[in-house]
Amino acid sequence: MGITNECTRHSAPTPAQNPVSAAENPTSETGTTPVLNELSTVEPALLKVDDAVDVHGSSIDEQITTCTKSLSSSIVDYPVDYERRYHAFRRGAYVLPNDNLEMERLEVTHAMAVKAIGNRLYLAPLEKDKIIGNDLSAIQPGWVPPNVKFEIDDIESSWAGVKKYDYIFVRHMLVAIADWPKLVRNVFKYLNPGGWAEFQDLNSEYYSDDGTYTEEHATRKWNKQFVDACESMGRTGRPGLKLEEWDKGAGFQNVKHSKFNFPVGPWAKDPHHREVGMLNLIRTLDGLEAFSLKLFCDVLGQTKDEVLVMLAKIRQEIKSNALHAMFDHHVVYGQKPEDQSEESDGE
Repeated sequence: MGITNECTRHSAPTPAQNPVSAAENPTSETGTTPVLNELSTVEPALLKVDDAVDVHGSSIDEQITTCTKSLSSSIVDYPVDYERRYHAFRRGAYVLPNDNLEMERLEVTHAMAVKAIGNRLYLAPLEKDKIIGNDLSAIQPGWVPPNVKFEIDDIESSWAGVKKYDYIFVRHMLVAIADWPKLVRNVFKYLNPGGWAEFQDLNSEYYSDDGTYTEEHATRKWNKQFVDACESMGRTGRPGLKLEEWDKGAGFQNVKHSKFNFPVGPWAKDPHHREVGMLNLIRTLDGLEAFSLKLFCDVLGQTKDEVLVMLAKIRQEIKSNALHAMFDHHVVYGQKPEDQSEESDGE
């Protein structure tokens, strides 16, 4: 059995390519698929900047329009703050919205994450089976494949009575989890012996390799405040950095850790990262208010108008193509030992 857990992810998964087969086809210097190997931690290569890109961003809006497609979703009665809709179940446990705009952003985020790791949903070696999706909000589509069903629940609540699974998948839960080590231990506990768990998450701190992202940028000031606000409310915006440590601490073996660059904008020279960067730019532009309003107003005490003025400056900067910022996407998967007994599962 398999279970997918992703806060406010609502699209049903599609079959992934066999991760072993895909990994056997390494990328060329300017290829379209990132290289994976047998190292326990895989670091991405430095990204080259495409000097032919228009640094004034004159065509970026046209590119965004071309790349973005309209999405539809049902209207549900949820609480509204700052003119954005939020989940009602376990209200306040998750600070991002669940409205149509956010669902469109998550569709782009999903496409970006799949593209970044080689057009695959996951890297762990597993076979297709029945899938259970978990979410705080009832925003899933009406049609899903026959082997998929969704449940509304909070994965930080007790897992008592939950059956065990062969594969548990957790993606992009930054700012959503109060106790990561406990979550990872629960995932380990509710795997069958020999089962796999895969965590895909971000280090949301921006950086650049070429000095184009500096302390003077509004984007950098916003990013630091975002990370600090997440930490102050006890829900880290940088879980990707510690996934491997948490996995090993919970008892997983055969742990593999790969890191992928998420450029902010289509400034990279190679086609793969240019496309990932374009998707990232779209989901960032669409998501700035979602990322910021509740955190900056409720946690940092800023006014809505102050936040919106700051976000306008950030949009200008990241659309310019002159700022070569990026952040990292971490994929960590591991296996529960075949000889693991229920008595030794712990919490």
